[in-house]
Amino acid sequence: MIIRVIITALIVSLSFPTLATSAKIYVWRNEAGVLVFSDSPRPGAEEAEEVEVKPGNVVKSNVDTSVLDITPKEIDEKYQVEITQPEHNGTVRDNTGSVHVKGRIKPVFKRGLKIQLILDGKPYQKPQTHSMFALRNVDRGEHKIKMQLIDTKGKVIASSEEVTFYMHRAVVARQAR
Repeated sequence: MIIRVIITALIVSLSFPTLATSAKIYVWRNEAGVLVFSDSPRPGAEEAEEVEVKPGNVVKSNVDTSVLDITPKEIDEKYQVEITQPEHNGTVRDNTGSVHVKGRIKPVFKRGLKIQLILDGKPYQKPQTHSMFALRNVDRGEHKIKMQLIDTKGKVIASSEEVTFYMHRAVVARQAR
């Protein structure tokens, strides 16, 4: 084990031409008989020998890499956002005022992207990581929704077309007594 470490140290030191030409290397055996390599001779011992170090090997490639285009390519993905439910100009009949909104993102949406639903010109809740929303207690009448795809920096990178839907909630007329 110790010999492997010593040999590895020698190989590493010999692999750096600056070290090999600027420093001398000495070798001797310690009391246990193990070879010791050092950049200074063993003090008080004449048995340390200077190791002759040859200049390091330099291997040059015979492949011309100047013709290779190794610059990273930016992938320009054009996202498309579409609202698939409710239908444009459709009527939603729900007495509780619930509306389920579904969208589709193309190409597949990556980690870190978020969807913001816009209801009647205002953000609805916080952006989320999927394109399905459940609206609650929506008032009767006309409403407009839109989805925006937001990148990791908070920038809108794609938007759906605005979809208009009509909320129909039945009203029970009260009788006068």
